[in-house]
Amino acid sequence: MLDIIFEDAHYVAINKPHGLLVHRTRIAEEKKEFALQMLRDQLGHKVYPIHRLDRGTSGVLLFAKTPEAAAPLVKLFEERETRKVYYAIVRGYILEEATIDNPIRPDKDHQHKEAQDAITNYKRIATVELPIPVGRYATARYSLVQVQPETGRMHQIRKHFAHIRHYIIGDKKHGDWRHNKMFLEELNSSSMLLHSSDLYFVHPFTNKQIHINAPLSANMSRLCCEFNWQELLVAHNAVLTQATDATPCEARA
Repeated sequence: MLDIIFEDAHYVAINKPHGLLVHRTRIAEEKKEFALQMLRDQLGHKVYPIHRLDRGTSGVLLFAKTPEAAAPLVKLFEERETRKVYYAIVRGYILEEATIDNPIRPDKDHQHKEAQDAITNYKRIATVELPIPVGRYATARYSLVQVQPETGRMHQIRKHFAHIRHYIIGDKKHGDWRHNKMFLEELNSSSMLLHSSDLYFVHPFTNKQIHINAPLSANMSRLCCEFNWQELLVAHNAVLTQATDATPCEARA
């Protein structure tokens, strides 16, 4: 069962788990389950995706219940009239606050297309230094960042943080394999640590401001607890616990 975090007469949103594709794609033909199909079966009627999340990204994923409801909200996304907030754990001590303004070049399948403008704003929330050697360094440093993209290019956040060499942990394509390996072996964390936590938009039919929040995945929440970041996250309006796992950090340690 998918975790439905918002629903009204026109739209429904889920907290997409890490590893789940939005819909069928030829790049992962071996996959048998997709968010689109699972939500359709769960609700008993068709749904229409408004936007996308990478397979490795967890968090808010919004669908329309009819094509008529989808059209105006897709337009809001295209015209940058929505606000999206992500959280990520990245390599190194990143700057406290900055904007990454760097065009996104297409992937190999779309080399004929020109690079697209792409803007990502971020703010550092917390840092940690772990007494674990990675590469030639005796310790490993990481930052928790709040990310607000202004554009929505494919793999934008992942590519932008790779561009400034603060790779998102767990990103197998654009990340740093040495840090990914350390998180897997030392911290039992195999997933990409990028989460779409909040989505804001004006409802096309009611004209009300909508705010949808998706609690962090259990793995990312666990790591934030281990790094003593939970109070800082709460201060930034993030929810650390899943609806199905509301026990305090101390109880899960």
